Amino acid sequence: MAIAIVTGASSGMGMEFVRQLDADKKTPLDAIWVIARRTDRLEQLKSECSHEIVAITADLTTAEGREAVVNRLSEEQPQVSVLVNAAGFGKYGTYLDLTDREIDDMIDLNVKSMVHMTYDVLPYMPDGSRILTIGSASAFQPLPEFNMYASTKAFVVHFCRALNVELKSRRISVTCVCPGFVRTEFFAVAQDTKNPDTCKNFKPMYEPKAVVKKALRDSRRRKDLSVLGLNTKFKRWAAKLLPAKMVMQTWLKIK
Repeated sequence: MAIAIVTGASSGMGMEFVRQLDADKKTPLDAIWVIARRTDRLEQLKSECSHEIVAITADLTTAEGREAVVNRLSEEQPQVSVLVNAAGFGKYGTYLDLTDREIDDMIDLNVKSMVHMTYDVLPYMPDGSRILTIGSASAFQPLPEFNMYASTKAFVVHFCRALNVELKSRRISVTCVCPGFVRTEFFAVAQDTKNPDTCKNFKPMYEPKAVVKKALRDSRRRKDLSVLGLNTKFKRWAAKLLPAKMVMQTWLKIK
């Protein structure tokens, strides 16, 4: 049984990945496993998709949530053609604004659960399979007042690119998807902090459909990075060429 697994499938980029994988004729699948905390959102996908949708309600920051997925894999023994790590969130604010819970949850979900999910699924991935993980354009440079989220995504980028090399002998590709601002529920969550006005300039704003379409195309081409838009690409290269101090000063002026 060939399947795709999508975490964070109840909203935003994760939900869009499910929809586009469901319509993707180039990736034969028997089912799509969707993982998130909100059962009602996952059930909604069943009525939208032509593939069998297997909904797994799990909080991947907990041992119980991870165990639910691991046990299901052990029972079903599927062949995972595509893994999409889309679970994650960010919070705006300085070191004074974020609670211990917000800090721990960002690290646990964006970093620890992503690594564990990838390693848990890899034994079920045949040669030629693909992994896509949501990074962020914020990973390309240090970002004061958005530091914690950007730092977790910097880890994600390095992890994915190095793992892509490690898995070449198995012909399993790892693509880190690094969009700029995307029109999702991300901002409502990010601004729900002690300092919601840390960032106000969300331009340009990209649509999830465009980001996911390019990500799947880049994944099929075995690219280790997927970056949409000239603006986002410019920021990446500027961060490479300019001193970090200058990049941070610019960010603080335009954010």
